[in-house]
Amino acid sequence: MNKKLVLLVLCFSVYGYSQKKQTKIKPKAEFITELMSKMTLDEKLGQLNLPTSGDITTGAATSSDVAKNIAEGKVGGLFNIKSVQKIKEAQKIAVEKSRLKIPLIFGMDVIHGYETTFPIPLGLSSTWDMELIERSAQIAAQEASADGINWTFSPMVDISRDPRWGRIAEGSGEDPYLGSQIAKAMVHGYQGKNLSDNNTILSCVKHFALYGAPDAGRDYNTVDMSKIKMYNDYFPPYKAAIDAGSGSVMASFNEVDGIPATGNKWLMTDVLRDQWGFKGFVVTDFTGIPEMISHGMGDLQTVSALALNAGIDMDMVGNGFLSTLKKSLDEKKVTIEQIDKATRLILEAKYDLGLFEDPYKYCDVKRAKTEIFTKDLRAEARSIAAQSLVLLKNQNQLLPLKKNGTIAVIGPLADAKENMA
Repeated sequence: MNKKLVLLVLCFSVYGYSQKKQTKIKPKAEFITELMSKMTLDEKLGQLNLPTSGDITTGAATSSDVAKNIAEGKVGGLFNIKSVQKIKEAQKIAVEKSRLKIPLIFGMDVIHGYETTFPIPLGLSSTWDMELIERSAQIAAQEASADGINWTFSPMVDISRDPRWGRIAEGSGEDPYLGSQIAKAMVHGYQGKNLSDNNTILSCVKHFALYGAPDAGRDYNTVDMSKIKMYNDYFPPYKAAIDAGSGSVMASFNEVDGIPATGNKWLMTDVLRDQWGFKGFVVTDFTGIPEMISHGMGDLQTVSALALNAGIDMDMVGNGFLSTLKKSLDEKKVTIEQIDKATRLILEAKYDLGLFEDPYKYCDVKRAKTEIFTKDLRAEARSIAAQSLVLLKNQNQLLPLKKNGTIAVIGPLADAKENMA
């Protein structure tokens, strides 16, 4: 081969590589339609399956059951897996071993900061400063995305007016106006102006709906209230988050009008999609589908079909969609159109996050080392925390408490230090 020919070949190779790197994927609707045309039913159902990371985090990822399902296209995303290294390992299985190379989405409860910690949401609400609250979500998104996470199960916008309810600290209090403003600020903080930026993450407003109003303040309990109170006092923060563009919604555990929210079509379709125009996807809470069995709604196949018919798109941990929807489809209890709709919504979220262009965009080790828990971010967190403090008058010198008796702390969590934080 003469020198001119060698030079020509080299130039062609470099040009071809350069062109490949610059090629953009097709527009969203066209890209996803084409992808779905190649998917089997099992692969579509796989996109609706959200297991926890399980033993994939032990270092034996390639031989774990979770990894096997990922390689077979039976997993749409993972949650509670942390660190760039572990996430990249799992993503590599999806995009290099599965048939269609569909990337995973990775979620986590990033509630009030990732590594740099901010006041609890109830404390943040005491600032009444939406710019500060939005900034706290921006920092959380920056750190989480630097460590591989691209989806947060936040904000929690449940209004609660019963002090007995144990999750009040995760919300913004009892006021629907304040809760709505904070919901918008948090969504904007997490998602930014462009989800394809590598320092933004998908938000998930929760828990839809009325999770903070269970009878007697007992978590998961029945909720019974009028439509007037729903729309005026409890729904506004959810709607505010939807109007702000939240990409996903999490269903609540409680019953509403006798039907668990996870299987409640009035909530998930009539209100959320038809009235409010929500375009993202709906995920259950942890085992939300099988827990409907205890509500007397039927066996796993029945409650899984109930959830899909109601408008649920993704099954967190329950495994009901993956294991029963094919049979329900054969028995005409669900339709392929419903499965396709749910699959499309999840693929659209992955497209919007830029994962089809670069599945490893959140797996930059340099970012993980330089953008998490930095001195500057900790200084911002201290400043925001200072502005969340509420000063009380120490009337009659009540504090410090005088030791003139004993206080009994009773219950299974009385000495559980890790649950006191």
